[in-house]
Amino acid sequence: MSLQELIRDMGREARNASKALRIADTKQKDTALRLMAELLDSRRKEIVLENTKDLDQARKANLSTAMIDRLTITEAVIDGMIQALQEVAALPDPVGQVTSMWKRPNGLMVGRMRIPLGVIGFIYESRPNVTVDAASLCLKSGNAVILKGGSEALNSNLMLASILEQALQNSGLPSKAVQVVPSTDREAVKFLLQMDDSIDLVIPRGGEGLIRFVAENSRIPVLRHYKGVCHVYVDESADLGMAQEICFNAKVQRPGVCNAMETLLVHQAISRQFLPPMYERFKNAGVELRGCEKTLEILKDIVPATDQDWHEEYLDLILAVKIVSNMEEAIDHIDRYGSNHTEAIITSDYQRAQRFLAETDSSVVLVNASTRFNDGGQLGLGSEIGINTSKLHAFGPMGLEELTTTKFIVFGNGQIRT
Repeated sequence: MSLQELIRDMGREARNASKALRIADTKQKDTALRLMAELLDSRRKEIVLENTKDLDQARKANLSTAMIDRLTITEAVIDGMIQALQEVAALPDPVGQVTSMWKRPNGLMVGRMRIPLGVIGFIYESRPNVTVDAASLCLKSGNAVILKGGSEALNSNLMLASILEQALQNSGLPSKAVQVVPSTDREAVKFLLQMDDSIDLVIPRGGEGLIRFVAENSRIPVLRHYKGVCHVYVDESADLGMAQEICFNAKVQRPGVCNAMETLLVHQAISRQFLPPMYERFKNAGVELRGCEKTLEILKDIVPATDQDWHEEYLDLILAVKIVSNMEEAIDHIDRYGSNHTEAIITSDYQRAQRFLAETDSSVVLVNASTRFNDGGQLGLGSEIGINTSKLHAFGPMGLEELTTTKFIVFGNGQIRT
């Protein structure tokens, strides 16, 4: 069987499995999720053994230390996967929820009901635990999923998929509701992206290069975010102590993630008061600042910013700093250079906070809080499959609800249209 035929067969099996999942009740899905957790716990040695094969190949290929770290399945990582499965099992099931209902003048009762999307194609890099996270969210929301992980994690992903498939089968659900593409051939992704007859939605998760490749080559709708150029704007009315804490957390707590602050915007009225102590704190944490001309007048020894710095997602201890004359300039800067990901304003002025919320076009906009809160778990979704900045059909972190859509349901008592 050719690779293309293999991928097509996987698509057909996923479509058939999605029909069974569509009518599966919550108890059956939760039983499968808890059984997945039990099997992961009982088969730890096998998981680590397969992961060791991936790690050996990664070292031979001279992959970076950071990549190998993301690839490694430790006992703690297995514990995390087990906990994630249990947490998803405990979440409310969105499928079948009637979100609204209204009565028409002719007596018809019209409503909306949540239903699964169908089949998800999930394309991702490195972390094998993402296999379990994505599968659990798709299962609970009633979707079948075809997973295409990075070639460096193939053995780990296939091992995890076999465990998940066993749990599905033992729970009376179709084992092909969760499938991992068993190939490292890059052509497999291209074949997947052409299967609009079998796959309803593609979700890529990884670097900007991967996401752009998927978006440019897919015949299927793609939920994506290319990068997170996240801003914090410190307004002239800000509590500067609060602003220091929030800005430090947004940049330093975990700089290598998409919701870390990459550009700091500061109102000129408080810039000389705020920036020097903020700079000292950043410097002590190893953060390199790159400033505009006005910033350089206050902080003499930092690096001059170029236009490229305003576009940059550093994912590192580097921060661009710009002094703005007012909030309008801050919002204009975000509109020009932002990525529709996450923005925050630090202010004590209610009207400015409301304006910032209304005028800033990003998936999560915060008032007096760190950008690091753009995360499904932190926002109360329980978990997420990724963050979407393309607005259709969801905007921001995608939890269980965002993996469903709604259909209209209508109740009548004999009405006919005249």
